[in-house]
Amino acid sequence: MWQIEDLIRAFQLNIDLIDENIIAPYPISETEKRTMYEWYESLIDMMRKENVQEKGHLQLNKNVIIDLNDFHELLLQSGADSEYNHLFYSILPHLVQLRKKAEVNINDIELCFNFLYGIMMLNLKKEKISDETAAAQKDISKFMALLAKDYKLYQEGELDLYK
Repeated sequence: MWQIEDLIRAFQLNIDLIDENIIAPYPISETEKRTMYEWYESLIDMMRKENVQEKGHLQLNKNVIIDLNDFHELLLQSGADSEYNHLFYSILPHLVQLRKKAEVNINDIELCFNFLYGIMMLNLKKEKISDETAAAQKDISKFMALLAKDYKLYQEGELDLYK
């Protein structure tokens, strides 16, 4: 979704440009295109209402990060997945370094998302990253994949954190 926000910004929150360049060429039915158009239109409206036309994230996206971080903390405290705890503590030195470089006070999960999104943007620009950054990316990606897996299991009632 962060990429979608950036894409909308790149088209200056102009639904006509988005329709022309993204929706119209998309190989889907006219009904699906209309749904896609309305979805982009609603995102543009939300971005304006929440004053994130130039930077920042929609509240709905922030809420996802908050939910994931709450789950992360609950999962750590529960000890229900020892591999998860092990992975988290193994990436902690990366997080400390990232937090120091970024000079921001955000939760661990948002920090991971920011880092991985930044790497994705560098890759899109075909910019080279250091071996140290690539190693951090690998470790943090593995951790985030496990977070996603455990979150899905928890949402489906297949992971009990209150045993």
